[in-house]
Amino acid sequence: MLKGLGGLGDMAKMMKAAQDMQTKMADMQEDLANLTVVGESGAGLVKATCSAKGELKSLDIDPSIFDPNEKEVVEDLILAAIKDAQSRATTKAQDEMSRLTEAMGLPKDMKLPF
Repeated sequence: MLKGLGGLGDMAKMMKAAQDMQTKMADMQEDLANLTVVGESGAGLVKATCSAKGELKSLDIDPSIFDPNEKEVVEDLILAAIKDAQSRATTKAQDEMSRLTEAMGLPKDMKLPF
């Protein structure tokens, strides 16, 4: 199609590849919003569910930990479960990004913006 125009054919390929990457990144963003991870604390007494983008979706708290004298402990367990879920979400997002960049022939550890 662009034969005989020197490097313009390569430029067209690069632009097409950039558009493909943009489409795949948008698809991945949507997928990350739908993937969930669960973080736990207190040996599973508190569970926090986050999207792979780190958005808190739900909390599950075992009723056995509700003791008015232990308010700070409960708060700490809730925070720990949320932090664990968010950490797992970050790891999941990085894994998905690595998979995408590898599939596109880019270095596995290449950091691309979300």
